[in-house]
Amino acid sequence: MEKTKIALVTGALGGIGTAITKSLIAENYFVIAVASHNRNAQDFDQWLNSEQINPNCVEALFLDVTDTNACATAIEEMTERYQHIDLLVNNAGITRDTSFKRMTLEQWQAVINTNLNSLFNMTQPLFAQMCQRKQGRIVNISSVNGQKGQFGQTNYAAAKAGMIGFSKSLAYEGARSNVTVNVVAPGYTETPMVAAMKEEVLENIKGQVPMQRLAMPEEIAKAVCYLASDDAAYITGETLALNGGLYMN
Repeated sequence: MEKTKIALVTGALGGIGTAITKSLIAENYFVIAVASHNRNAQDFDQWLNSEQINPNCVEALFLDVTDTNACATAIEEMTERYQHIDLLVNNAGITRDTSFKRMTLEQWQAVINTNLNSLFNMTQPLFAQMCQRKQGRIVNISSVNGQKGQFGQTNYAAAKAGMIGFSKSLAYEGARSNVTVNVVAPGYTETPMVAAMKEEVLENIKGQVPMQRLAMPEEIAKAVCYLASDDAAYITGETLALNGGLYMN
């Protein structure tokens, strides 16, 4: 196991998370798949079977990414077991959409805690280790709506924009230690949840995108794999937008 690259992926059982996990396994990573603490081993086994994932290439970690102490403890256990974690993909995220004048504090805090504060909880215990090893990759999954904003998503857009600022600042700190920190910002992506929308809603979304289609989860995953690769060793602090031309910065 010492020679195998180890990746830790949050939100691993979601649509984009699943694609990232499968793509990393194809790149010979062993993946620690972080799933919600509300999930269980049966959910994980069903996911492995439905996605035809080799159970020898992945391990489940059920974790509340908003719990700072729980994250620190879990990451310490993982690094003791595997000696190192080469790649961290912060992909966990939720939405609680509503107009700001109707938004409750609970809706605001739930999204900020899961989408933004989880970056501190998952990254802080690993970053110093990566710097000490002079090797590490961190990829944070933001969103096109963190770049352009979106009606009814002040909480989500704030968190996703915050991820970009977090990544740029941390990239400065990791640069001399060969630790890169980058962002992938997907546009509307054809996950199972999105695909279940009404056809007229989907067509309206596609109509807003210059390329007239949604992103595929595998396209997001390939971007993550590229930023994690040796070919991207000189890229840090960047945001790679995959949105079909919906927003061009």
